[in-house]
Amino acid sequence: MAISKDNLDFIDSLVDYYISESESYKQIAENFVPEVESIPDTAFGIITGCVYSGFLQAYQNQQQTPSLEDMGEFNNIIKQRAALIKKSILNPPRQEPIEEEQKKKHIQKNNANLDEGKSGIVST
Repeated sequence: MAISKDNLDFIDSLVDYYISESESYKQIAENFVPEVESIPDTAFGIITGCVYSGFLQAYQNQQQTPSLEDMGEFNNIIKQRAALIKKSILNPPRQEPIEEEQKKKHIQKNNANLDEGKSGIVST
């Protein structure tokens, strides 16, 4: 079984979201100095861990379990996007800050979709 189009779109949107918010994850990684040797590598690990968690949550919400093939496909997606993720950590994208109310609405929409068993992130 290959990853469904909906789940592929969801993974892509997660990666895009975390790339856009990479500065925040870099700041989180900075909190672990001197325990960590590389802030960018730590931020990369946090981001990929969050994407992986979202991937698993999407399957759980659909009452499915990812197959070994799905896991391999997921890993390939992350490998293909790794350079972009790393670049966003080293040179974060510049954008207007999102208002707190917009963030709350975005999170509420995503949670509602996940509760309904949908796998996509809703853009604001």
